[in-house]
Amino acid sequence: MSAPTPLVGQIAAQVIEHIRTSAYEPGTRLAERKLAEQLRVSRSPIRGALALLARDGIVETTDRGGYVVLKSADHLPATPTDAKSAGEETYLRVARHRLEGDLPDRITEKELARRYHLTRAELAELLRRMASEGWIDRLPGYGWEFQPMLTSMKMYQDSYHFRLVIEPAAILEPTFVLDRPALEASTAAQQQLVDGRIWEISNAELFDLNSHHHEVIIGCSRNAYYIDALKRIDRTRRLIEYRQTLQREKGVVRCREHVQIANLLLDGDNARASTLLYRHLATVSVEKTRSS
Repeated sequence: MSAPTPLVGQIAAQVIEHIRTSAYEPGTRLAERKLAEQLRVSRSPIRGALALLARDGIVETTDRGGYVVLKSADHLPATPTDAKSAGEETYLRVARHRLEGDLPDRITEKELARRYHLTRAELAELLRRMASEGWIDRLPGYGWEFQPMLTSMKMYQDSYHFRLVIEPAAILEPTFVLDRPALEASTAAQQQLVDGRIWEISNAELFDLNSHHHEVIIGCSRNAYYIDALKRIDRTRRLIEYRQTLQREKGVVRCREHVQIANLLLDGDNARASTLLYRHLATVSVEKTRSS
């Protein structure tokens, strides 16, 4: 097998992290199409990444074609710390500069590379990540355009007030049908945070895990308006969340509440889950805006 391209290597690391955060067990099937949608890339680099992971014994092919997970989340290799830390630092600098208004609405790759001293591979990974998270898009002709984001504390508070309306209500919808495998996987990831992983990850990773948990729950409502509204809010609040992330001690408490809400849903007690979710959101809103 020839040496993987930087993009394939980066996507392979993303797939590993996806397996880890989803708490997939050995034997879980990995669908190329679904992975491509989640990582917002074409299926070709996904295919290359899976082949790379098969070579490394992390996934394996099946008799019917495709790939399944071979190693459990506890036995996955870590992303190289130095590279991950450097990339994370640059990513958060760009997020901070955009939030503070120091970056224009439109920017070229050359300008980004010069400003942040990036290699071509580092620039490609940065743009891929920002685009996959929905806060920058490639322009049809030349350059990139940042998407609208929450920038004021008033807008941030308003987003929580809106979530207080839609999220508890979504659980009580007559169309609510529990996606048990998805909720169990997300709950397992939350329990890992409670058990200590919260101290090992970045603010960006913590945001992804927590917002995903809320999106899994609201997704069970089968109401497209609720689902789309929360996803839009999560995209627009991402940057300000990095600045407003709770102290990890309080974060552990809120992740424990995530587990409690999920367990109520898994037991079929939607009414109590809705009440606890409302209290959870109200408390988090106060905690994150009190000092601002």
